[in-house]
Amino acid sequence: MDELIREILARPKAGGEVTVRGWLRTARHAKKVSFLEVFDGSCMAGIQAVAGPECARFEEEVRGLGTGCAVEAVGELVDSPGQGQRFEVHAREVKLVGGVDDDYPLQKKRHSFEFLRTIAHLRPRTNTLGAVLRVRDAASRAIDDFFHERGFVQLHSPVITLSDAEGAGDMFRVSTLDPSAPPRDDQGAVDYKQDFFEAPSYLTVSGQLEAEIGALALSRVYTFGPTFRAENSNTSRHLAEFWMVEPEVAFCEIEGLADLAEDFLKSVFRQVGEKCEDDLAFFDARIDDSVLSTLAHVIEEPFERITYTEAVEILEASGRKFEFPVSWGADLQSEHERFLTEEHFGKPLIVTGYPKGIKAFYMYCNDDQQTVAAMDVLVPRIGEIIGGSQREHRLDVLKARIAAQGLPEEEYWWYLDLRRFGSVPHAGFGLGFERLVQFMTGMANIRDVIPFPRVPGNASF
Repeated sequence: MDELIREILARPKAGGEVTVRGWLRTARHAKKVSFLEVFDGSCMAGIQAVAGPECARFEEEVRGLGTGCAVEAVGELVDSPGQGQRFEVHAREVKLVGGVDDDYPLQKKRHSFEFLRTIAHLRPRTNTLGAVLRVRDAASRAIDDFFHERGFVQLHSPVITLSDAEGAGDMFRVSTLDPSAPPRDDQGAVDYKQDFFEAPSYLTVSGQLEAEIGALALSRVYTFGPTFRAENSNTSRHLAEFWMVEPEVAFCEIEGLADLAEDFLKSVFRQVGEKCEDDLAFFDARIDDSVLSTLAHVIEEPFERITYTEAVEILEASGRKFEFPVSWGADLQSEHERFLTEEHFGKPLIVTGYPKGIKAFYMYCNDDQQTVAAMDVLVPRIGEIIGGSQREHRLDVLKARIAAQGLPEEEYWWYLDLRRFGSVPHAGFGLGFERLVQFMTGMANIRDVIPFPRVPGNASF
């Protein structure tokens, strides 16, 4: 394969013939010369191909090229006299590979993100979405590197499940039954025994429960895959399909989990910063001028650590009038989290010891019987970016928690078995991958950091 533009621009010096393939970002035609900016998505920059009358098919083909055309340019790589570019290609041949119709929607240089969401099949060709996808790729590699360097095994958890790990209830059902005329049992209820899995089945909201199985055999595992929520929230913070990173560690308690989460974020941000320097500089210049400084701050500064009770006391003493009132026993809202990270502490924050009444059944019950060993990592601009806990590994306590929340114990028989057969303290967290990308890029809407957003009323490209 020929070199990508990224590789050509990384050469130590000009010289020699190169072949550039890609799409035209711009095409300027002067009297006797055409300037064609070619990009291939491998990096933020494109490379300019300069074509004159000596170029093959100059009048017949080159002069008719426009924005969006797919081309192949062959010529000599030379030092560029223009500002902002190291090299350019003096083309001896430019071939049109794929033309564009007159209604090509990316003719203008700037489009609203709202408009671009309507053409998700074309928006990766824009500077912003191209940069987003490269940052996503770098972050994905950084996540795998972090865990593999620390002895974790990647576990592929199922997408189809019978259980609601979060207790949220907002799940997509998976069924082969005819929705207009499902079979009924003697009581008139839908007879799921005739369904494909012979029980009500759903798209998963989390790989955590399966990760616990892996951790209690392999010590350290992580899942990284799609998860789903059928919550009908049409906001800039919600997706129906999103990706989750969920490590699980045996012989680990809440303090060790907090250390892991802090090391994880610092490592990922550092590696992405090294791999995507130009892309992050673009976001800092065009999207949010605090992107680079905030990432540097997270990497360099130790995270603050407080309890939920201390967080509530700080919020109550702030004198700030919040949209959602602050009281012990109520969950922290995004406005509370951002106040703590952006104004009070001015740094990322790890909050532990949440009231057990607002947390899931599987979280370790503390000795005070009022709180659980839960943990949230809060960052500026986003609020919660990681949520996790030490898991309840005591069989009797776990059974009592399941009963107290009205959950059917028989559906968690295998989960209880893990506590019956060689149970150990263990802990894990979940990271919404799109929130991570949002934080790194400064993008305001979560729909703009995933290639094909799935939201209420829209599952098309």
